[in-house]
Amino acid sequence: MKPLARLAVPVLGLALVAALVAQAHKSASPGRELDAPAALASTRIVAEGLLAAYPGAEVVVASEVAGVVARLRVAEKSAVGRGSVLAELRADDLRAELAAARARVEEADAEIRLAATELDRAESLLAQQVDTAARRDRAARDLEVATARRATAAAEVARRVAGLAKYTIAAPISGTVLRRHRDAGEAVEAGQPIVTLADLSRLRVEAEIDEFDAGRVTLGAPVALSAEGYAGRSWRGTIEEIPDAVSGRVLKPQDPGKPADTRVLLVKIRLDEPTPLKLGQRVEVEIEG
Repeated sequence: MKPLARLAVPVLGLALVAALVAQAHKSASPGRELDAPAALASTRIVAEGLLAAYPGAEVVVASEVAGVVARLRVAEKSAVGRGSVLAELRADDLRAELAAARARVEEADAEIRLAATELDRAESLLAQQVDTAARRDRAARDLEVATARRATAAAEVARRVAGLAKYTIAAPISGTVLRRHRDAGEAVEAGQPIVTLADLSRLRVEAEIDEFDAGRVTLGAPVALSAEGYAGRSWRGTIEEIPDAVSGRVLKPQDPGKPADTRVLLVKIRLDEPTPLKLGQRVEVEIEG
């Protein structure tokens, strides 16, 4: 091989390597610029959740006793205050028994008045030395017995009143009637629901965050909320509670590519503005990373 040919081979090789390096650099630079938004987007966490009531803001009001619904005083969507009567069960027999117990109290009061009069007379006669101390003692005993009978009758009245109160079902919280489980004339067993109430001013979102994103969730992080049926609209929220344990997924993922058996962190999100969303509605959550 001639000297010039031998020299051209290495030069050509170096030129080829330089061209490949330059091309790689040229193609890599735009790639890094395009990856920046992707890296920024990857800091966001997208999850699904439900609009739920705060603890104690949604209650199922049940009957403590078995009976028949005489009156149901509320309709669905009715606003009620705490202590308002929701329903009444038939209790005619109990009311009659209560009236009899109160009559026994009045009878005991009459016995006490008579026994007190007899004791006064016996003490007066004893002071005049007309009667004996034994009669005075018997009169004092009769007064004590009448007083004890009156206490027993009063306790019976209190017991009857407490039992009758269980047949009047009152609202434990102020709120809105979401559902009537029974109607007038229906029989209910003890513990069966009558009405479901909720305070719709005390709602939040419970979001199922994939356990693999748990380390990126922080208290106070801003959240964007959206829901189907409200295209182009979103609402602001803030993470206010992060549990100390993961749990099983309750919501079925809308994305068929996501596994349904993943463990999740049930994060609680405060609503920072009014929303038209309904209790139990499914929402999409986007958390700032």
